[in-house]
Amino acid sequence: MMKLPRVHCGKCGRPVAAGPVAGRISKGRLWRHDAPGIRRDSDGVLVSCAGSLELVDIQLPAAQLELDLGEFGTEGTAGEPVEESALF
Repeated sequence: MMKLPRVHCGKCGRPVAAGPVAGRISKGRLWRHDAPGIRRDSDGVLVSCAGSLELVDIQLPAAQLELDLGEFGTEGTAGEPVEESALF
């Protein structure tokens, strides 16, 4: 399971999870969160913080996924090299 980095919202100051933005490794988008002290307006509609969905700098840049091949490494079961191919 992936843990998203927490970044302080520029509007309310609360620590909020920031999801990665495609093509921008050092940027993230704040998750939607409620405004502090106000959950609904006078009509009963949920109110989001004005800082929700803003682009922010992520302190820990994203890393490339690494696969652990365990005991096999780059060799097959008989000790022979495994043929490598592109995924896409």
